[in-house]
Amino acid sequence: MIASVILSADVLILGGGMAAAWAAIAAAEAGASVIVVDKGAMGTSGVTATGGPGHWWVPDDAALRRDAVERQTAKAQGLGDPEWMARIIDLTWRYLPQIASYYPFGSDGRGGRFINGVRGPEYMRALRQLALARGVTVLDHHPAVELLANADGTIIGARGVALISEETWEVRAGATIVATGGCAFRSGLIGSHTNTGDGLLMAAEAGADLSGMEFSISYSLSPEWASTRTLPYTAARFYDGGGRELDIPPPRAGHAHDQALGKAMSEGPVLADLSDAPPALHGVLRRIQPLTAAAFERRGIDLWRDRFPVKLFGEGTIRGVGGLRIIDADCRTSVPGLFAAGDAATRELVTGASSGGGAVNSAWALSSGRIAGAAAAQQARATLARQTGTGLGRIGLHPQRAAQALDTATITASVGHEIHDYKKAFWRRADSLAQSATVLEGHWQALADHGRAQGRDLVELRAVAAMTASARWVTAAAQVRAETRGIQFRDDAQALDPALAHRLLVGGLDTVWTRPDRATATATATAAATAAASAELAA
Repeated sequence: MIASVILSADVLILGGGMAAAWAAIAAAEAGASVIVVDKGAMGTSGVTATGGPGHWWVPDDAALRRDAVERQTAKAQGLGDPEWMARIIDLTWRYLPQIASYYPFGSDGRGGRFINGVRGPEYMRALRQLALARGVTVLDHHPAVELLANADGTIIGARGVALISEETWEVRAGATIVATGGCAFRSGLIGSHTNTGDGLLMAAEAGADLSGMEFSISYSLSPEWASTRTLPYTAARFYDGGGRELDIPPPRAGHAHDQALGKAMSEGPVLADLSDAPPALHGVLRRIQPLTAAAFERRGIDLWRDRFPVKLFGEGTIRGVGGLRIIDADCRTSVPGLFAAGDAATRELVTGASSGGGAVNSAWALSSGRIAGAAAAQQARATLARQTGTGLGRIGLHPQRAAQALDTATITASVGHEIHDYKKAFWRRADSLAQSATVLEGHWQALADHGRAQGRDLVELRAVAAMTASARWVTAAAQVRAETRGIQFRDDAQALDPALAHRLLVGGLDTVWTRPDRATATATATAAATAAASAELAA
């Protein structure tokens, strides 16, 4: 690719969601010049902008925070890091209120402000306004397609496509942050259409590894015709097409709840009934998640009185866990010059094997964004920016064989099926995972051999390649983790395996590899030995 437009900055941020915005603000506050490039429009693209995110919100009280960390550590099932948990609680508590000049926090009913729960559209608009006020340059509809590296492999920026003009742009930077979000594999999940794993692919082409990719089984319950948000279904009863009430565990049952719904949906239509919902929920929904009510009003359906068909929309790594491995306290990846934040990074540090849901994931997006932004600004001051770099992109840019037209729509549908099909996801088995791996390898080979495009077509081809790569990493990690832990459920291995009480790294392009994360394996063994010694002393 030859760039038509060449820009430079101290810090380049790929993505425009919550983590990207907080990273841009932090880097600018640290004195760096910052450019944000987003596939959509920063402030409206991504899953936060369509929801009503809460945050992991714990007052500055030692006992309360210790209890919160202990509860989250238990949910993490041996793969979390209590120090990181305490850190993001503190950062969220300190920084979320600082958007008050741009965001009208509501009342908590006791004379104070209700801060931890925010309205997504207004929240993201506030973050954009704050970033612009700090001097950040935002390039909307400018998706990145490849990273740039200097001779020693350090990342020094990225290239991409301006969607309106289809010109190629290049930004040279002293530090680069991947904050492109997770990958929903085009499931139809609201706000996720641009979340196709692009940042994961670009980082992997630079040699980065990933972690936690097996923990990707998370779904959002919505009306069958459109993905909305899940708040109303805490009060739902469910019926089959014949009007018989189904025995579905409550939402707090987590995986068992989704698994029961998935089984029922595999057998026929499932209808939700919210007639027993408390009246207070009606007003809360309109205030926090107004887009949910609108989907019913357009269809002339009374959300609180009429039964309606529902569907589970796969969330992939968005409300899952996996992403780029973080190697230090500054949110660096394993590639020099490259940082990661938000859903593009693994959240195992704060969630372990279990989903962070909305609250923990939102706190992670804010905190990891601030950490990466400040650290990137510091690195940029010590780095000679504006160097000429080599593009690292492969798929869609440099086919291994003769370029050919590919049916990307069929590939996308197939990849989504291998990840989100209820039977494949909720009841993972060695044989079905092996079959999925074979299908995905075929798609990857076709993309690697023949994929080539330009302009908008290149952006879409790269997205398809990123989804395929992400699906291969998910499948490979799920094959190796032959146990049930957190949201990784193996129907053929339904118990915890102590030998797998460590994080699992995955990476590679033409050949996918997996290996244990020795650091967590050592930490887990040390923690077990300490606990055993304490128990022996107590006895």
